[in-house]
Amino acid sequence: MSVVSTDRSLRALLKQGIGQLRAADVPSFTLAAELLLLHLTGKQEFWGLEFEVTREVLIPRPETEHLIEVALDRLAVREIRAGRTPRSSGEGITLVDVGSGSGCIAVTLAKELPAATIYATDVSKAALDVARRNAARHGFAERIYFLESDRFEAFRPEGGQHGGQERGTAGAPLFDLIISNPPYIGRREAELLPVEVRHEPEVALFGGDEGYEFYGLLIPEAARQLKPGGLLVLELGYHSLPAVQPLFEAGWSNVGVTRDLAGIPRVLSAERTS
Repeated sequence: MSVVSTDRSLRALLKQGIGQLRAADVPSFTLAAELLLLHLTGKQEFWGLEFEVTREVLIPRPETEHLIEVALDRLAVREIRAGRTPRSSGEGITLVDVGSGSGCIAVTLAKELPAATIYATDVSKAALDVARRNAARHGFAERIYFLESDRFEAFRPEGGQHGGQERGTAGAPLFDLIISNPPYIGRREAELLPVEVRHEPEVALFGGDEGYEFYGLLIPEAARQLKPGGLLVLELGYHSLPAVQPLFEAGWSNVGVTRDLAGIPRVLSAERTS
């Protein structure tokens, strides 16, 4: 089948899907149809790059691109505040993408910060296999250290997995930037999820009964893993800001909230105090 006929077939399927979902009163029926079609093609675009997507990983969403924007902006502002010229190449910066999934965040940062040292962790071996393939697809297989790890387990003194750069002393903070799109949907909301979301991996969707419990584990651990002045950049769930923001009252500064195009608080970023 030619590329043209394939494109026409996909457009026809998309149009048919939109019509069926609209008739069924499915909310956001156009987006829902696009996500369902994704599972026929196995590809999704993020930050202008094409990523392989399987049932083992969360589908990259456009709103997650705000994470990249905030991380790059905050890194530049931190340098300016310190009286230094921003290092657009990422030289001297070590970062980790926690809960990497498809690898879209780690790969994008590898593209934008070509001199940075980058780690990506996920508790799912199957997800890491997808992420490694995506890194190889874009020529970053040797740039990103992928580790099977529950949050920061691999970076504890007894973890012993991290490569490329050893700690100066046992347990010393390692990172200038920690970035994550964590699971933030509440299990109580499982039955209310759109049909196109329910087939995505539970470990990537659910952050606890309420949805914000995972932040309570991640943020204190991130504080111990960040260098003084290091940055934490997190994607937020729809209703999670009131529960998450108080976790930054001690030990953090320059806490900022970025809203997405719909006006929803989408990214929370903060700087670790000395």
